[in-house]
Amino acid sequence: MVRGSLGKIVSRSLSLAGRWQQQQLRRLNIHEYQGADLMSKHGINVPRGVAVGSAEEVKKAIKDVFPNQEEVVVKSQILAGGRGLGTFKSGLKGGVHIVKTEEVEDMAGKMLGQILVTKQTGPQGKIVSKVYLCEKLSLVNEMYFAITLDRITAGPLIIACKKGGTSIEDLAEKFPNMIIKVPIDVFKGITDGDAAKVVDGLAPKVADRNACIEQVKKLYKLFSECDCTLLEINPIAETSDNQLVAADAKLNFDDNASFRQKEIFALRDSSQEDPREVAAAKAELNYIGLDGEIGCMVNGAGLAMATMDIIKLHGGTPANFLDVGGNASEGQVSLKVPVVVRLEGTNVDQGKRILKESGMTLITAEDLDDAAEKAVIAASS
Repeated sequence: MVRGSLGKIVSRSLSLAGRWQQQQLRRLNIHEYQGADLMSKHGINVPRGVAVGSAEEVKKAIKDVFPNQEEVVVKSQILAGGRGLGTFKSGLKGGVHIVKTEEVEDMAGKMLGQILVTKQTGPQGKIVSKVYLCEKLSLVNEMYFAITLDRITAGPLIIACKKGGTSIEDLAEKFPNMIIKVPIDVFKGITDGDAAKVVDGLAPKVADRNACIEQVKKLYKLFSECDCTLLEINPIAETSDNQLVAADAKLNFDDNASFRQKEIFALRDSSQEDPREVAAAKAELNYIGLDGEIGCMVNGAGLAMATMDIIKLHGGTPANFLDVGGNASEGQVSLKVPVVVRLEGTNVDQGKRILKESGMTLITAEDLDDAAEKAVIAASS
């Protein structure tokens, strides 16, 4: 279904389409091992580890990185949460295992090249191309830490909880009073007082308080300097040698900062993304794949959301969100499926004449309701 207009139509729809569009604009996600490396470069304590993608690399890592380690943590690397409780399509339970050093190669072999399904991947799962081998730390306390962007305070918000190791949703339900939120003035940056509030919320048991405050300040500096939209560590933990360590790393980055963060955006793993979205990005199209049967091609995000809503209203389901923008070329819009076209706006008669003379087989519609009805009929026939 193609929708075009030269007029200004504003949609404030809070539909699913709108929420997907917001995610599309701020979506760069990197793997845990990449996040841990970035944290380490910013002076944040992380476990010793290395990412491997083959049996040869596993052998080399064991020899070079873990020569005297009795046990190693083997973590599958996909861009989705819930890996520890996930299941491989091969039948292997769990995407994170602690094994004896001599068993690492076997365990990594069972993960590499396999599909891992978690609560965040959907039933199709994601392929594991890398596993992250980490030293096993002796943890005495697990906590939760995150920095995100908050619309209410119009700036970064640090979230901390003295309980960690499980999802923030579960923590919020079980321990609502333990979760503290510290908004940061984006112009002033984090202060010692802000960092102290966060540390008090984490309530470390053995780590030095001042050292923890410095780690929190370094985490905020990373968040700010690298244009993060999310920095989440679950768990951020204390070790038996009294260190505060980021035992996990989940980082998202603002796509609008790609020009400024070229090294970070070079880490993008397109194999973990929807191949349709990857192809669309190469064609400079704003596209998000959905699971419906009616494709939408619209010039304008507001129009796209309204089009998706009205398709749903008439009993159909959109197959995608697609805003082609105002400068779409012929190569971006040519199709080989039934096309329903509704045009409105300045020079609409001239546009209809051009389409009529194009020789293309088109289903024309007079208004948006008519277009939606005809699209649903075409999709079901």
